[in-house]
Amino acid sequence: MIATKNYKETILLGERIGKHLKPDDIVALSGCLGAGKTTLIQGIAKGLGVQNWVTSPTFTLINEFEGKPNLYHIDLYRIDNIDDAEDLAIEEYFTKGGVTVIEWAEKIRSILPAKTIKINIKTVSENERKFDIEGMEMRDAR
Repeated sequence: MIATKNYKETILLGERIGKHLKPDDIVALSGCLGAGKTTLIQGIAKGLGVQNWVTSPTFTLINEFEGKPNLYHIDLYRIDNIDDAEDLAIEEYFTKGGVTVIEWAEKIRSILPAKTIKINIKTVSENERKFDIEGMEMRDAR
């Protein structure tokens, strides 16, 4: 479990995570609305060398950003079931050579590969968050 005390620390955590990600890595984020999923992704994008500012793709569902490797940001907030997600061909992103980061990933748990890095975000207070990270060695990312 890793804790952050504010927005800036969450961005820095994401940046450290992003620097350790490799092509075809998949990061599944879960947490309540407002937990900081998009903030963490902004840091991940920075760690991947993405120059554009990342915002939530809630209305487009999938945004692609050029980086090293590229970032595929998928937001499933508006998806009601696994069939809707499968219609988006999300699984194709898993092997496109970029990093795929999925918000509300619990909605597609059944199609996520075993190698998926899972991050559950818990809101502690207005600014504090706790990150439970599975599937990634975090020794160097602290």
